[in-house]
Amino acid sequence: MNIKRELGEKIKRARKNRGFTQEGLAEMIDISSRNLSNIEVGANFPKSETLEKILKALNITTQELFENDYLRESDELLTDINEYLNRVKDNRSKLEKIYKMMKFFVEEG
Repeated sequence: MNIKRELGEKIKRARKNRGFTQEGLAEMIDISSRNLSNIEVGANFPKSETLEKILKALNITTQELFENDYLRESDELLTDINEYLNRVKDNRSKLEKIYKMMKFFVEEG
């Protein structure tokens, strides 16, 4: 995948996950919504100053932005979780461990 497009898609997902419109985020980071749109579709790569403002506005780190699985939609994550569960469905020991972890996280919060 094109790195500009991939970065743009991650920025767009992070923006949407935080409930920001393109116009709202563009205003927060002091660029035009057209410029932000071009970044999100991979037509432009953000300047370093703009990228810093995006990270701050979206409250994410550079590492989080460049990680592969960060900022994916919930339905994508659930699909992956189900796929992993299907891979171990015949291994009772692994299923029990996964169950305990999931139960811990669900009951914790």
